[in-house]
Parts: sequence; structure tokens; C-alpha cells
Amino acid sequence: MKVSIIGAGRTRNGIGEYIGKYFHQHGGQVISALGTSEKTTLQACSALRKYGINAHPYTRFDEMVKNEKPEVMVIASPSSTHYEYLLQSIDSGAHVFCEKPFIWTDRINPSEAVEEIFGKARSKGLIVAMNSQWPFALDDYKKICGKVKIEERNTFFIEMAPPVSGRKMISESVPHALSLLYCLLGDGEIENLRFESKEERAMSIRFTYLFGTKTCDVFIQLAYQEAQPRPFSFGLNGQIVSRSLDFENYETYFNYENKKMRITDPLESSVKDFMEAFATGNEPFIGAQHIFHNLSLLKKIDDEFGAFEKRNPWKR
Repeated sequence: MKVSIIGAGRTRNGIGEYIGKYFHQHGGQVISALGTSEKTTLQACSALRKYGINAHPYTRFDEMVKNEKPEVMVIASPSSTHYEYLLQSIDSGAHVFCEKPFIWTDRINPSEAVEEIFGKARSKGLIVAMNSQWPFALDDYKKICGKVKIEERNTFFIEMAPPVSGRKMISESVPHALSLLYCLLGDGEIENLRFESKEERAMSIRFTYLFGTKTCDVFIQLAYQEAQPRPFSFGLNGQIVSRSLDFENYETYFNYENKKMRITDPLESSVKDFMEAFATGNEPFIGAQHIFHNLSLLKKIDDEFGAFEKRNPWKR
């Protein structure tokens, strides 16, 4: 499997470098990286070398495809660039592993864009997946918390600390919450959407998630934080786990009540799932239906926050 990475740098919260590491560790050949400038691309390739990866630097997509002929394209560039890179990658015949949010631009209708992308991918027999990694940690969540019981009426809480502020926090963080809800509760719709945000660095989002005949009251708490470690916790019906990190050994833990358990890095599991889909031709875990659901609800939340923002401008 020959892999090229679009956006392998670490500007802000980029994880292209770590995606490349996991492809390499599980048998992928990371052959090239594409960046916006020669300087940043060389820096990205230099960072990849510490994992034993010798990637060739490029600043032009067409040149990279012509010279390297990648089988897989990792899209880890800013979300505003995803749509164009998705189309270019599929047109080149490459399978795609794309960071969340899958598409995020005002220029196109997201639902129509997703249908277009997957229509093109299916016609070429290509695998397309989105990296929304926290659903891959749900088995570990259940191990430390015990059985997760779904009631007629449920509650879900998640706390995140994105490295961006204002409205951008929604597209940066909320896909994680929506992916967890989808995997825990199934396909659903949202109603009673409410926001609280008195300044740009903090926001709370509440809504009711309707799935089947059941409901879930959702509370998403966001607070800007640039430095690691950033707080992260989530849970259903009061079974809330928090994440802790051991940076020295690069280990991830879940904490619940008085228990602490090391977990597999969910990013690694996300990459492995995509690689298995590539090898077998099966649908990846975060595939078309999941992506369509995630993006549809994300757009609804973002649109309604835009209206809220106009009615409640922040004090500068």
C-alpha cells in the first residue's frame, strides 16, 4: 500500500504526522507528503523521518500523483480544502482516508457533495473513510464503565478543548460528539437545539437526539485551549470517562471513578480499520452512511449557531 499525505504538518492541531506513523507501523509505505510551501513540506517530511519514514516532499498535487502513483491519499489538510482534494484524489484513482470534518466549505451543499464524492468513488471501486477516531474507543469505554444500558430517555455529555475559538469550535470538535452518538445510539435527528456562549473561548451546546422511539439529552461543552494536555471526557447516562495522556511513553488512559485503564490509541485503530477495508474491499467503519449523517447534523448545528451569534454578539 503506497500512501501519500496531504497536510502532514503540525500547524495548530494537525495529526497528519501521526496518521503517517500508524500507516507505516502497520505495513503501509508512506511515500510522499504534499504541503502548501517548500519549507512546510520539508519540515513535515523531516518530522516523519523519526518514525523511519522517508517521504518525498511536494507542493503540487498533479506532480506528486504523476511521480509517486499513490494507492491511498490521506487528507489531513485544513477542512476548507477537503472537497477539492477528495475529488482530485478519487479522479487519480486513489482510495481516501480523510480527516474530519469530511467537507467544510460555504461554496457547496454538503449533502450533494457527499453524494457526488461517493458516487465517483463507487464507480471506480475506491474506499473512502473519515477519521473520526473516538468511536474506536467505545469497547474500552465499556470495559472500564461496565455495560452501557440504553433507556427510553438518556443523557450524553462530552467535554472538549479545541485549539480554535468562536464558531470554528463547532466544526473542529462537534463531529466527535456526533460520531459517538451515532455509534452508541444509531441514526437520529436533533431538536430543541440551544446554545450558550458569552465569549469566543467558551461554548455549550444542548439538544435532544431522537433515535427510534427513544431520546437522549445531549450536552456538549467546549472551551478553547491551545496547549496539551487538553481535557477530554464523555459518557452516556452518567457513566463519564476522562482521558489522560502519558506524553513520555505516548500512552492514552481512560479514568472512571477510582479506575484507570490504558487504551489503544483510537487514531491507530481508525487507521487499521481503513487498511483492513482497503485489503478486503469491505466498507470502513466510518463510511458513507456515517459521514452523511455526521455532516448533515453538523451543518444544522453550525447554521443555527450562526443565527444565535447574530442575536447574541460577543463583547469584544
